[in-house]
Amino acid sequence: MDKTTIKAGIIGSGFAARFHYDALQRVFSTGVEIAGAYSPTEERLKAFTDARKIMPYNDLEKLIAASDVLHVCTPPVTHEPIVIAALQQNKHVIVEKPLTGYFGDGTDNFNGDTFPKQQGLDHALQSIQNMLDAEKESTGKIMYAENWVYAPAVQKERELIQKTGAQILYMRGEQSHSGSHSLTYGIWKFSGGGSMMGKGCHPLSAAIYFKHVEGRARNGKPIHPKTITARTHAVTRMPGFNNEGYLRASYTDVEDFAMLHVVFEDGTFANLVASELVLGGVHNIIEVNTTNHRTVCNINPNDAMQSYTPDKKYFEDIYVLEKIETKQGWSCISPDEGWFAGYQHEMDAFYRSAAYGDAIESNSSLAADVIATIYAGYVSAENKGAETAVPLVLS
Repeated sequence: MDKTTIKAGIIGSGFAARFHYDALQRVFSTGVEIAGAYSPTEERLKAFTDARKIMPYNDLEKLIAASDVLHVCTPPVTHEPIVIAALQQNKHVIVEKPLTGYFGDGTDNFNGDTFPKQQGLDHALQSIQNMLDAEKESTGKIMYAENWVYAPAVQKERELIQKTGAQILYMRGEQSHSGSHSLTYGIWKFSGGGSMMGKGCHPLSAAIYFKHVEGRARNGKPIHPKTITARTHAVTRMPGFNNEGYLRASYTDVEDFAMLHVVFEDGTFANLVASELVLGGVHNIIEVNTTNHRTVCNINPNDAMQSYTPDKKYFEDIYVLEKIETKQGWSCISPDEGWFAGYQHEMDAFYRSAAYGDAIESNSSLAADVIATIYAGYVSAENKGAETAVPLVLS
């Protein structure tokens, strides 16, 4: 496709759909025309489309047909059939995180604490394979909406790896904060897991992405994860947890802390942490240690701007930082949080790929590795941290 104007269709009408709509306003590499939006909830669809003066669609297939690129901003349990439907019409698909997963057996008494985790891994692998098979038969592509890949610091490190020929020896990364704002996060059948899934997917994606980049630069093919050792904990559900009100403590059947040790095919590794137990705002970091350089990518917080106020009342109407508990004292105010986190770069890159055929950095291969690693991690955690093979899913 070589088009100067791309037609976008938004599937969903909630937080992610609003976020994607806003991100489209910052795409400058090509023209974007929003064909419309679809949601199965008529009232929410009307509110979403009326506020933005875009066309509402009551038929998903018709929206797919009217669009070049589809934004899948729906609950992850619905991703697979929507992605396949769009690919079957040869459309590109921007899919929110997680790509897919295991969301229970459909019974009322399903419990994320007790189901056999191998069952979850097997189901997730089949779902990934179904989507990769559909992509292979389509001229459309899966674009995995992992913003960490497009964060400016991460993309600069990509350049360093490619130009220096560095071998990555080990990485450490983390995403942590005080707990998700989503009411359904914390219930496995809606979220597909806890901290390892909802938080761990970000530093894990960055670590795997860097090894993909290194492998292609040095040997012409990506380096994939081979094994994972993982532990999970549900600290805020412990009987002795002292809840002082700063951390979210309403999780039903998922973990609020995960630790991942991922070994790659070449024997190098990454140590990653994901948790809902950290105060002081979102903590997003990935450190890369190589044979010829060391890089620390501070996505959040960073010190581009620091501000102090003796009383939070002065900052009452000012956005400071995601998940910050107080605005009093010193704050690392992000002048443009979305820019540092890679959101606008991600969307612009996807539309360059759709319009002009640019390579997709956050592609289906990356998404497949991430999901396979996470669910293998749950198998490991169920077995008290036993080293577990990460299945390789190829298109």
